[in-house]
Amino acid sequence: MSILNHPPSEVDLSALKGRALNLRRKMMAMASGKGEGYIAQGLAMADCLASLYFHEMRYDPQDPEWPGRDRFVLSTGHYSIAMYAVLAEACILSPDELPTYGLNGSRLPMSTFDETPGVEMVGGSLGHGLGQAVGMAMGLRLDGSSARVFCEFSDGELQEGSTWEAAMAGATFNCDNLVVLVDCNGIQADGPVTVRIEPVADKLSAFGYETVEINGNSVEQLTSALAAARTANGKPKAIVMRTTPGFGIPTIMARDRAHFVRIDPSEWTALAQELETHNG
Repeated sequence: MSILNHPPSEVDLSALKGRALNLRRKMMAMASGKGEGYIAQGLAMADCLASLYFHEMRYDPQDPEWPGRDRFVLSTGHYSIAMYAVLAEACILSPDELPTYGLNGSRLPMSTFDETPGVEMVGGSLGHGLGQAVGMAMGLRLDGSSARVFCEFSDGELQEGSTWEAAMAGATFNCDNLVVLVDCNGIQADGPVTVRIEPVADKLSAFGYETVEINGNSVEQLTSALAAARTANGKPKAIVMRTTPGFGIPTIMARDRAHFVRIDPSEWTALAQELETHNG
């Protein structure tokens, strides 16, 4: 049984950046030809997922439901293209299944579903990930497990009261086995996030979280923040990630409306080449 345990303090940044590039390649291959999708958010999450799955989290690729695994909760289920890419890179999913992304009858729908190996919650309806993650963290502690829960949610979800209620619960019940990863990309379905959610880091700190704010597209900063979050000090941890939609492909990064990207069939080859050039 191959299990990834907490790594040594020294980080192989080059290897992690290579993993992130592989994730972006997989996402581009999945999205290519479909004309539209949530590719921009997926590209932005590649560095975070590479740092989690190939440096920080414990899991068994042969047994995705191993009770001792760390849990990753993807609250923004429409980021599923990134989730499937990392599950395939981690050998939890077969890469041969990736071309079925978004097709009828596929186990890889455009919003996550828990029939997919390695997926912990059904996505789609936003604002529920943190509540489920807090419940998982409390349950693991009651079971005497050393496993941790990593929960990603977006800045758009901070407009929902359920997210703040869950945040209060995580601190109230001293869930120091919980790490929240807030993807602050500044966009939502109909344009910029306009509700006044800032300052996100200060608010989470006031709610009782040990909080750090970082560049979410920096593997160096991600691995450092994740290492600091291992401390069992009675407080849940929050990593506020400032990410750029489409990161790794300047043409997509430059788009004003990047929530649900529409790409002409003739553009895909050029965008794939741009990914290689920009990350070479």
